[in-house]
Order: sequence, then structure tokens, then C-alpha cells
Amino acid sequence: MKNVDLIVQELEKAGVKWVFGVPSGPVLPFIDALEKTSVSYVLTASETSAGFMASVVGTMSGIPGVCISTLGPGATNMATGVGCAWLDGAPVIAITCNVPTPWLGRRVQMRIDHHALFAPITKATLPLRRDNVAAKLTEALAIACAETPGPVHLDLPEDVGEAEAIPYSLAPSVLTSEKKEVTGIAAALKSEMDKSHHPLLVTGLGFTRTQEAGTLLKFIERQRIPFISTMHAKGWLPEGHPNWVGVLGRARRTNIQRFINQADLIIAVGYDPIEINYEEWTGVTPVIHIATEKADVGPGVRTVFNDGCDLDASIRTIAEIPAIHNEWSSEAWVSHRSEFESALRPKSQKLSAHHVLDALRKRLPVDGVLVYDVGAHTHQIASQWRTELARTCISTNGWSSMGFGIPGAIAAKLVHPDKLVVGVVGDGCFQMTVGELNVLRRLNLQLPIIVLNDGWLGLIKLKQQGKNFGLSGSFLGDPPKPPAEYFGVPCRAITDEDSLQNALEWAMALDGPSVLEVFIDPDSYVYTVYD
Repeated sequence: MKNVDLIVQELEKAGVKWVFGVPSGPVLPFIDALEKTSVSYVLTASETSAGFMASVVGTMSGIPGVCISTLGPGATNMATGVGCAWLDGAPVIAITCNVPTPWLGRRVQMRIDHHALFAPITKATLPLRRDNVAAKLTEALAIACAETPGPVHLDLPEDVGEAEAIPYSLAPSVLTSEKKEVTGIAAALKSEMDKSHHPLLVTGLGFTRTQEAGTLLKFIERQRIPFISTMHAKGWLPEGHPNWVGVLGRARRTNIQRFINQADLIIAVGYDPIEINYEEWTGVTPVIHIATEKADVGPGVRTVFNDGCDLDASIRTIAEIPAIHNEWSSEAWVSHRSEFESALRPKSQKLSAHHVLDALRKRLPVDGVLVYDVGAHTHQIASQWRTELARTCISTNGWSSMGFGIPGAIAAKLVHPDKLVVGVVGDGCFQMTVGELNVLRRLNLQLPIIVLNDGWLGLIKLKQQGKNFGLSGSFLGDPPKPPAEYFGVPCRAITDEDSLQNALEWAMALDGPSVLEVFIDPDSYVYTVYD
């Protein structure tokens, strides 16, 4: 057995089902080894997409997603996708195939220092050698899954992969994270709640790894306090709950900020400032930060409690605090939500993003999965889309890279082939990753991709307008008539609500992939994204 056989067999034992990437000579022995396992090699259009797909698989399944590239440009391409796993907290194994060991360190064709490349965007970067492959793989799997999850890079020289594997008894791939005592949290929280008139609870990225969401919801209901979430935490507490009052820092952020400004205590559970810094929205309001990691905050943030802790144990602990009176009015919450929902849907005679989202929400099942890209539409979706279930609204926020949507949707569909998955991307994102439609066609995934086409890099245009700059560099051109198909994937053009409804019905009835290119008002986001 060669080392490449050892690696793929152990990945299979760890529950890995797919390896994403683009082949080259050094990668071929690895791909050949996969043929002897149940793990599928998924050829992507770019290594960047391979990294995004691995990140989404890790996020949705808890099992490390795996991506692989050749050396040099293949590695630099893949690094962008791996960065998503790094800042969005997804377990990933990123493998780079390298020149033979004797050539490492030499200035030869394509070779760069892979460890220097991946060190800033991974939890660890480990060199594989003939005598350490099994041990390093075990270490990598454990590190990737330990709190906070993230990517681990393995560098595989060509001669190491082809070398005979050294027999080794692999220990279980488990790394126990240090779980700090939760002493002091309940006392600090109770003390602050006793003084508070309007406490507000916020959930974030770290909350997506809790087992105690139901326990926290009971705490919210007992204490009669409102809650908001970040993009990543959408659905981990039901957005149809009467105590839900919005999403932080996205479309119609002024509505949400006005509500936040009423709070005199912020209880942040599983909040990660990687999504939005505390100083951008808390002001001088005291903050109780309950998360697995201490928050990195500026000097102006008033943290009453800020230390890494066992999140699940902490939630159970605070849930035991007896009900404490506050002065919130549930009627005020209803009024706020009504105003918020209305502001998200400005009147327009033209087809706008909010029309598309409302039509899609009505047709997508409760357990259907929406995956969306980065741009002006990100803000609209984060605030407008309603979900009651965890892991049904997938995006990148810590990394926030354009080009995430289509590969992310493909990965989500692979993880959940029995669920209806829909990808929503802007026209700028679409032109970056349109080649991944060929992956959709080849895999024949039943997956509609909705392209919101307004002819602009919408978010950049809004920022330019906000600063009274010219609009140079953000105009994509007048949208052309779309083709009947992209890479063999059928496409329909949508210009009004009737054609939108017909196209949604058509796409959801197909046995394979589809593209719905929706031509929306170029001013679709003017009154929502930056207000």
C-alpha cells in the first residue's frame, strides 16, 4: 500500500465522501487511489471553488471537507477557498501536492513555499514525509474538528505519496478542546440583568456549533427578552418567534440599530466579532460575551464578561437564572417588526430583489436550503429571508468572498440530495464562477441557480454613491439577452413577476440543474442596503 492509499482510506474512515479539486501530474496518484474507495473525486472548474465546496461540506456536515490542488498556482487558487473555512469556522483538510522531497527549497518551476502561503489562513500546516503520513493525518483531522473548527493544510511531496506506507496503528481522530470552567458567568449576568431595563440577546457564528439552542430559547422566553442574530446564526433560533427582532448589520440596518440603541445590556451568546466588530454597533452599552473564545475588542467596548468558555455548559448555567423583570413591551416588538418588514420592500413598479426573494420563499419548503453569494443581494437576503431551521440559509460572512454562491450550493446539494437547494448570486458573482455550471451538469444535480442581474457590481455602486464618487469600475455593462443554456444547463430569462413564477415552477420540477436569470431594477437596493 502506498501513502496515497493510506491517506484516502483514512479519509474514508473519517466519513469523508468527496474530494474537490483540479488535477495535475502530482495529483494523479491521489485521484487513482480514490478509485479504490467510496470517496468521490469532484472535478471543479477552479481550485478556488474546490476550497469553497470543502468549506460548505465541513459547515453542513461537521465532517471535514477535503480539497486538493497541485503546487504553485493551483495552491494559490485554492488558498482563497481555504480562507473561507478559516474565518467562517469550517473543518477542512486542504492538501497540496508538491515536487519530490529533494527539490523542496529549490527555485524550480511552479514551486513556492506552501507552508508560508497557508500558515495565515489555517489552524496548522503540516509537512508529510515518508515516515509520518499516518500520524500527521490523524493530527490534521483532530485539529480541524476541534473548537474553533477550521482548515488544516497538508503538503504532500510527489515521492512521499508514491512511497510504500509504513504500518501504523492510527489513534481515533479526536482532539479534546480545553473547556474552561463557567464560573462567574451566571453571577455576572444576573447582576447586570438586575440593573437592566432593556436587555437584548444576540447570537452569532459560534452559536452554530451549540447543542443547546432549545435551552437558550427557553431562557429568552422565561426572561421575556428580544433577540437578534448575525447572518451565520440565522435559523438557529426560529425567526418566526415573537421575540425575534432582526439581523445585525444588514439591509435596513438603521431600523435594527434604532432597536439596539434602546438596549441597556447586550447578552452575546456564541458571538464572533469576525462577522462584525462590537465597536461598530454596541456603543457604550455593557456586553456579556459568552463564547468559546474571548472576543477581540477595541478599548471602547464595555465588556462586563469576556472570556472563552464551554458554550453549551454556559447556556445551561444561565438558563437556571430565575425570571428577572424588565421593561420591554412585546407590542413595541410587533411594531418594530412591522416597520422593518415594510422598509425591506420599498414600492417599485419594476422587478426588484425583494420580489424575487418573497416569491422564492413561498415555494421553497421549510427545510429547503438557500445558499447565497456576496454583494448587495447578501444584505437583502440576510435581513429579508426567514428561516426556522438551522443550516438552511448558508453564506460566507467572516471571509465574504465573491464567488462563494454556486460552489457553495453544489456542496450543499451533495450533502443534502433529498432537500431542495437553491443558489442565489449576483451577476458579478455569476461571471466569476459560471464555469461551475459544468460541474452541475456533469453531476446532474437538481439545483436552480438564480442570477440577480442588474448590470452592476451593486454593492460597490452603492458605496461609490454614498461617498459621492464616480461610478467607474462598477458597471458590468447593459445586461445582454441570456442564452438558452450555459454549459448545457437550461436557462430562462425573467423580466416580470409572471415570468418569475413560471420559471420557479419550471426549475423546481426539473430533474437536473437550471439557471434563472432575473433582470432586476438597477436601483433595487438603494433604499434598503445602506439605510
